[in-house]
Amino acid sequence: MSKSEIKLYYKNVMADVIGDEHGITALQLEDLGDRTSPLIARLNKERKAGKTPYRDLPYRTETAGRVKELVAEVKDGCEILVVLGIGGSALGNIAVQTALNPYMYNLDESQRDGPKMFVFDNVDPAQFASFLNWAGDKLDKTIFNVISKSGRTAETASQLMIIRELLGPDRFHKQVVATTDTEKGTLRAIADDADLQTLEVPDGVGGRFTVLSAVGLFSAAMCGIDIDALLAGAADMDKRVSREDFVENPAAINAAINHHFYNRGKRNSVIMPYSYALKDMADWYRQLWAESLGKKLDLNGREVRVGPTPIKALGTTDQHSQVQLYREGPNDKLFTFLQVEDFDNDRTIGPAPDCAAELEFLAGKNLSTLLNDEKRATEYALLHDERPCLTVLFDQVNEYTAGQFIYFFEVTTSLVGALFNINPYDQPAVELGKEATFALMGRTGDYKPECSYEQFADKIRAKTDVDQGYLA
Repeated sequence: MSKSEIKLYYKNVMADVIGDEHGITALQLEDLGDRTSPLIARLNKERKAGKTPYRDLPYRTETAGRVKELVAEVKDGCEILVVLGIGGSALGNIAVQTALNPYMYNLDESQRDGPKMFVFDNVDPAQFASFLNWAGDKLDKTIFNVISKSGRTAETASQLMIIRELLGPDRFHKQVVATTDTEKGTLRAIADDADLQTLEVPDGVGGRFTVLSAVGLFSAAMCGIDIDALLAGAADMDKRVSREDFVENPAAINAAINHHFYNRGKRNSVIMPYSYALKDMADWYRQLWAESLGKKLDLNGREVRVGPTPIKALGTTDQHSQVQLYREGPNDKLFTFLQVEDFDNDRTIGPAPDCAAELEFLAGKNLSTLLNDEKRATEYALLHDERPCLTVLFDQVNEYTAGQFIYFFEVTTSLVGALFNINPYDQPAVELGKEATFALMGRTGDYKPECSYEQFADKIRAKTDVDQGYLA
């Protein structure tokens, strides 16, 4: 395998390996290709028409330039970087940081090329208070990057309001970078009023598709990650996933296989990295998959209620917590392993103690060998029970392959959405929970023509208060 590349290995979903009942036959794969290839062409046309702007993010050199310019302005003297965001404004940042910087990045200055980084994608009061208590007099050397397209997201807005009060007007102006809409919205108004440094949330790109924009690039660049290589990897994958020949397009093959198994009762999609660096890519994937593909209506307005359930596992940790279910429980899952061939750092296992000669088989082997053999063993055990398995192979985990992986799964998601005949770019079911939160927190005015926010809050409490006599 050439360096700096990811590949999709799909032999172990085939009937030749796991049998005709649960595997894909050669004729079925050919049929999948016939049905998927026209959708590749359709997506390519939509992309040229500007309908999928996330596809062009790897080529937006002006965005990368603006990010690097701003990093040069604020990085000097910055000891702590705090990202305030949730969902697509946070998960990609976390995934890139975990993948591309050392495990001890925040604790060991010798392993760090930038500030310590913290991402607050929740409003747990104990967590946020613990950080602020720890930061203390270090707040003067902290940059806060608040990310929200609208600025109306309750979690992010609340965090920002706490920081604004804590810093005061002058420090708020100097220490906060707002990544938001260029023209409108609550956060844009706040940024303009306080004359904050700003970056752009690109128009027409949903949060879960924004990691290759300023949303994800600023924190990456602040922490020493080569964002040009990240984007170059994505651009390389763009060429591969734009090919209209099914057998040469890894995203099309991945999408078709996922769609095939969903329609045959395997409605759970397990992603299992055998690399700690890739564990948060699985979190990012879960939002991408769930929010994009879980839909009530298809494009014709028919009720379809589709959507594979994404499940995160980590090898080898979850061999000991989940594989019992995966092998002997219902055969309703498709497994996708992430495997790394060449780890940046490795360790050799020492000699066995004299009193434990039975461990001598491990001595002298590398931990990377053990980890990858554990992956192969788990895969073999699943195949023994006719469970279909895919593998995404990384020759190395670096900026280039991380960019490839992100773009590969984004386009896979678009293609699965096309196969389901749904819109993978909206998220209508998210809105009700947001509006319910606004009501409970005391928002005033009209919620809908037939009720106010106050009346809506009463309805919510009537159904959710826990003092109604059903406590055991």
